[in-house]
Amino acid sequence: MMIGGVNPPRRRGKTASLPATSQGVDMKIPLLTLSLLAACGSVHAASLCDDLHPATPPYERDFAYSVAPQMAMKRVPAGAVVGAAAPAPQAEAATNDAVAQFGIGGTVITTPENTEKYAHQDINPVQRTADNPVSTFSIDIDTGSYSNVRRMIEKENRLPPADAVRIEEITNYFTYHYPLPTDGKPFAVHTETVASPWQADAQLIRIGVQAADLDPGKRPPANLVFLIDTSGSMDAPDKLPLVQKTVCHFAEALRPDDHISLITYSGFTKELLSPTAGSEKTKIVDALKTLYADGSTAGGEALRMAYDAAKKHYRADGINRILLATDGDFNVGISDPEALKTYVAEQKKSGISLTTLGYGSGNYNDQLMEQLADAGDGNYSYIDSLDEAKKVLVRQLTSTLATVAQDLKIQVEFNPATVKEYRLVGYENRVLRQEDFNNDKVGAGDIGAGMNVTALYEIIPQGKPGWLDESRYQKAATTQGKTDEYGWLKLRYKNPGASDSQLLEFAIPAHSIPLAEASEATRFAVAAASYAQALKGGTQNGNLDWDGILRLAQAAKGDDPYGERAGLLTLIEKAKSLAAGK
Repeated sequence: MMIGGVNPPRRRGKTASLPATSQGVDMKIPLLTLSLLAACGSVHAASLCDDLHPATPPYERDFAYSVAPQMAMKRVPAGAVVGAAAPAPQAEAATNDAVAQFGIGGTVITTPENTEKYAHQDINPVQRTADNPVSTFSIDIDTGSYSNVRRMIEKENRLPPADAVRIEEITNYFTYHYPLPTDGKPFAVHTETVASPWQADAQLIRIGVQAADLDPGKRPPANLVFLIDTSGSMDAPDKLPLVQKTVCHFAEALRPDDHISLITYSGFTKELLSPTAGSEKTKIVDALKTLYADGSTAGGEALRMAYDAAKKHYRADGINRILLATDGDFNVGISDPEALKTYVAEQKKSGISLTTLGYGSGNYNDQLMEQLADAGDGNYSYIDSLDEAKKVLVRQLTSTLATVAQDLKIQVEFNPATVKEYRLVGYENRVLRQEDFNNDKVGAGDIGAGMNVTALYEIIPQGKPGWLDESRYQKAATTQGKTDEYGWLKLRYKNPGASDSQLLEFAIPAHSIPLAEASEATRFAVAAASYAQALKGGTQNGNLDWDGILRLAQAAKGDDPYGERAGLLTLIEKAKSLAAGK
């Protein structure tokens, strides 16, 4: 087929997904803001990043027309781009109204079937305290679910699939300003118990963990390997172009004693940039300008090369981390999720952690991205906008890179004299066995400098009607022992690089206050969890409807310098409209 007298570019090995962008900002380290924003706010830095766009692939540079203006605009029948007398299998499988369009590099792509992948997790069940008084789980510092869901609601005008919603990641997206530790410990622990808005006579125990802050100037120097997916599926405005600007702004925030390497992968893997000092901004940006999307995705082999590079330049006195930017669509080499997780888990023993940054839609593999970060002692973020990229890798740079406590586990022993039933809200894929708590060989989540982590338990006090029928043969709960405690809270963690864990213990007082009288942090956390539960079907929200969730969030909005809480209000209103079919 001829277009404008010139043959269209050949189709790449993978199809790209539709663009989706959003906005959202966050800040979890107040101390970081002034220094990094000052460092990143110059005209020179902004122009370096703003001018970035994917390069034209070598085989397209001789075309007589410019492909850039045709980006995502020129549409032709899907079968017409095959270029053969008989339809290709892909064309035969397409629907009657399937179309092709030009991607960011001028290549012909077709609108793909939605093949996004999300892991299924059943909601945590209600537990009878008399039968199972102990609950154990790992912390989770990921926030990818929040921004991924935001992309669906704001830009695609649809409610997310239930499995895309992880309640703890939505709750932990926000800053709660818990008091910092004052006793020299790497984190402080705060609890508050309030009346539940979801169930009559139920109460909510909010556990807040606040990591110690760290002056950005005192952060250890970093050995960083940015692993960038440049396969054909990254040929979309919300993928490779956004990755380029993400890395650029990240580089602007680095210190001179930091070093960054760039490794790209598609049909083959190559080192685009050897370790380069953070002061050499222009050199880093020049390397980014050469990127273009093409070919298949040999992600497994790319991970091997990234770990090899990180080991080669390992800093015993610093931070060693790989940052993987991809849509997660691995299809060449090691592509089995279990094999990838096993490999990453083995590599973390060398002291190199893995952060995953997800991009795009249509073929996005959320399941793999979240699980790789978990296996690699890192964190998972979904980048739906440049604002989100700056939030994660500029304002939260120290928090993303510098770990203050490793393998942080939480265990609550509920008091059967005061608590009849309980359930853990979220953290379904972080639940541990009771014996795992004291087993230092069993890993858990790490927490970065200045981060906060929030968890909620909903409980039914003794003497109140609960979720479960009374047992015919169960003995009445004992009234002996302490009645002034709802439970005993224990946390285990390791100092960075240590092999033996430390133990912290706290009582949870048997005292509750009305939700309206609770701290702003607790009220907003409950609102965020309510929003997440509603997106998962609302079966745990009782009579709290969308309007009630909105009122709760509005009343707890408080100080919101970056508009992240206002963003949740907007999402609640939009989700309400979508749920009503409007």
